[in-house]
Amino acid sequence: MALKLYNTLTRKKEIFKPIKNKTVGIYTCGPTVYSYQHIGNLRSYVFADTLKKVLFYNGYKVKHVMNVTDVGHLSSDADTGEDKIEKAAQKEKKTASEITEYYWKIFKDDFKKLNIIEPDIWSKATDHIKEQIELIKKLEKNGYTYKTNDGIYFNTAKLKNYGELAQLKKQKLQAGKRIKLGEKKNITDFALWKFSEKPGTRQQEWQSPWGIGFPGWHIECSAMSMEYLGERFDIHTGGIDHISIHHTNEIAQNQVATGHRVVNFWMHGAFLTFKGEKVSKSKGGLYTISELEEKGFSPLAYRYLLLTAHYRSPLEFSLESLKKAQEGYERLKNIIGETRADGKINNKYLDDFNKTINDDLDIPKAMSVLWKLLRDKKAMGKIKTIKEMDRVFGLDLLKKEEIKIPKEIKKLVKERENARKNKDWKKSDELRTKIKSLGYWIEDTGKGAKVKKI
Repeated sequence: MALKLYNTLTRKKEIFKPIKNKTVGIYTCGPTVYSYQHIGNLRSYVFADTLKKVLFYNGYKVKHVMNVTDVGHLSSDADTGEDKIEKAAQKEKKTASEITEYYWKIFKDDFKKLNIIEPDIWSKATDHIKEQIELIKKLEKNGYTYKTNDGIYFNTAKLKNYGELAQLKKQKLQAGKRIKLGEKKNITDFALWKFSEKPGTRQQEWQSPWGIGFPGWHIECSAMSMEYLGERFDIHTGGIDHISIHHTNEIAQNQVATGHRVVNFWMHGAFLTFKGEKVSKSKGGLYTISELEEKGFSPLAYRYLLLTAHYRSPLEFSLESLKKAQEGYERLKNIIGETRADGKINNKYLDDFNKTINDDLDIPKAMSVLWKLLRDKKAMGKIKTIKEMDRVFGLDLLKKEEIKIPKEIKKLVKERENARKNKDWKKSDELRTKIKSLGYWIEDTGKGAKVKKI
C-alpha cells in the first residue's frame, strides 16, 4: 500500500513521493532551550519520530534536521517582549550559552528515554547567524522588507498568497482600534532582524548590515532548513500552534527568497490537553519526563499513551490515564514475554499493520492489530511479527528488563508471604502498601509473588 500523509497545506491526505528517489528530507521545529521541555512539547517529537520510523519501515533513507532555538524567541508572537534565553540567563545568573547547553542536554536525555531517534543534524540558531543575514539580504533585494526603529520587518501585504497554510482571511487581520501597530505597516508583518535597544547590554548580539542586533525567530528555520536540505525538500513537521504564525512566515520567506514552494508536505501534531486546555509552559507545563519518573511512571508508558491517539487528534492527559497506559503497556510486555517464538512471520497481520501505518500514520489502529495478533490463539509467527511492528512503535516490546530487587524489598516480600500463609490479610495489605511506597509492585501469581519496579 502506498504511503499517504495528511498535508496541512492542502488539507487532505496525499500519496507521498519523495523528491529524491528513496531519500527523504525532513525538517522539524525544535526546542527553544530556555527551560525544561514538558510532556506537551514532547508529543510533537514522538509524532515526528513515528513519521521517521514509518519512513524507515517503508525502505526510505531519511536526512533529518532539527533546529535548536538559542536566540531570538521573544515572549510575544508580536515580536515584542523579552528574549526568552536572555531572560532565563538573568534569572538563573548564568551565561546564555550555559542556559542553552544545559536545557538542550536534558532535552536529548528525554529523547533517549522515549526511544526517539536523534536528528542527523542539530542546527543551532547562533551557529547560523551568517546564513540568516544572507537570507534577509535576499528578501531586502526583492523588495519585501522595511526598517522601523526596532528592526527590519517583512511586508506581508506584498505577498498575494500570504497565509495560505493557515487559510488566513486578510480582511480579518487588519488593525482594529485595540491593536497598536507601532511602526508596522500590517498586523501580520514580522521581524527579520531586531536591533539591540542598548548595544552591549545583551549577551547575544551581532553586527549586521542594518545595525547591531539579533535575528527574528522565523528567519532561523527558513535559513537552516534550506542550508541543509536545499531549496526543495519533502517534509516539515511541528505542532499545530506553528501553523498560523511561525510556519506561515517561514513559507513567506521561502517563497520570496526562492521564487517557488520549498516544502512539499507540511505536517502538524495536535496538542496534549489537560482539562480541555493546551498543556503549555505558561500554564506550568504540567510535568517533565523526569517528574513523571519520580512519580513511578516509565517514559515508555508515556510513549505508549501517546500512541493510543492519532497524531492529528488532541489527547487529554491525566495521571489516571497515564496509570492506565502504564498498566496496559506492562500487560502487553508480560503477554509478549510469555509468548513462544516459532521462527515464522505472520504475513496476514503484518499486511494489516502496513495498511494502518501507511494510512497517515494510524498508529492507534496499528496497536489494535498488535493486540488482535496476541489474542489470536491460532496465529503463528507472533514474535517475529511483533519485532517488525516494534520498529515503528519504538516500545522495546521484546526487551527483557533485568530488575535487581534490593535486600530490603526482598525481606518485606518474604514477611508478606508469611503473613499471607498465616491469613493475616491486614498485615499483608500493609506490607504491600509499604513496598509500593518504596517503588515496587507485587503481583500475586500461582507460582508465588512477582516483584516489579514501578
